[in-house]
Amino acid sequence: MSNPGFFAPLSPLSASDIADHTGAFLKVGSGSDTQIHTTAPIESAQKGALTFLDNSKYLEYLATTSASLVICSKQHAALAPDHLSILVHPEPYLAYAKALNLLFPTAMRPQPVTEEVAVSSEAHLAKSAVCEENVIIEPGCVIGRNVSIGEGSHILAGSVIGPNVQIGRNCTIAPRVVVSHTLMGDNVIVHSGASIGQDGFGFVMKRDGHTKIAQVGRVIIQDSVEIGANTTIDRGANRDTIIGEGSKIDNLVQIAHNVVLGRHCIIVGLVGISGSTTLGDFVVVAGQAGIIGHLTIGHGAQIGGGSGVHRDLDPGEKVMGYPSIPADFWMRQAAKSVKDAKKWQSTRKRGKHE
Repeated sequence: MSNPGFFAPLSPLSASDIADHTGAFLKVGSGSDTQIHTTAPIESAQKGALTFLDNSKYLEYLATTSASLVICSKQHAALAPDHLSILVHPEPYLAYAKALNLLFPTAMRPQPVTEEVAVSSEAHLAKSAVCEENVIIEPGCVIGRNVSIGEGSHILAGSVIGPNVQIGRNCTIAPRVVVSHTLMGDNVIVHSGASIGQDGFGFVMKRDGHTKIAQVGRVIIQDSVEIGANTTIDRGANRDTIIGEGSKIDNLVQIAHNVVLGRHCIIVGLVGISGSTTLGDFVVVAGQAGIIGHLTIGHGAQIGGGSGVHRDLDPGEKVMGYPSIPADFWMRQAAKSVKDAKKWQSTRKRGKHE
């Protein structure tokens, strides 16, 4: 049985090509014409591969790697064997990411499932839908009335775009995505299974039953946002749900109605953000954290994995735990708990032998 690679390099790159693209410089004695065909971890890289060293934990492999080119810091470059070609960069992982993107451009976003044709005859487009040039719409897609899709955008197999939705330029909507009640900017990526613009969870609760509240807002997704697989973003109730420019949202995230996400936020998998909460710019929310509704999370705040946030956070504040407390206090508390547990265990063992 054959085992094809799913991502073939665009073309071999020379070490000087990579240096130019990443802003790195070749260590004296390194071969500028060294050809790179692939990438690999430093411990297993073979000839023709590019790798990087950013963590001293892997320093031992610098002497033994068979990689053709290594990106590392000036400090680590001084420790490299003479035969190894080295690119020096103050942020090796960033330079490696740029090189990887250059070598494997098709891995940057979901690619068309079928052959690239403008609009498949097996897609269903409303007569009032408008597409700019170079739009791809694949089989099984349903495009509603008055939808507009910007130049260079791709709507991949089986996705549904609801009435009046606007999708900007150079967007990619992966297979089996549902988008409704949404205005989307340029260069947005939405991964498979995501659902955007559905009802927010709004009810008036009474002893004799619950009355549904109509959700009449929208979802606004600004430029260069990426939304992970099976993530859900509810439309606003009486105002808009907003996802700020450059924010990156992982898989399996729930964003409720009226949430405002600032610019360049990072929201990791399994996070839940309750309704009408506002996050400032550059907020980081780690995996499985939950934030209750109607809070304000300040610019640059960081929320640790598994935390439960029940209060407003100041700009730059770092919290962990459930309920969340200052991260440094939580770590001291956790260390003390481990110490106390070990002490109790030791005492218990001694007691058995006495």
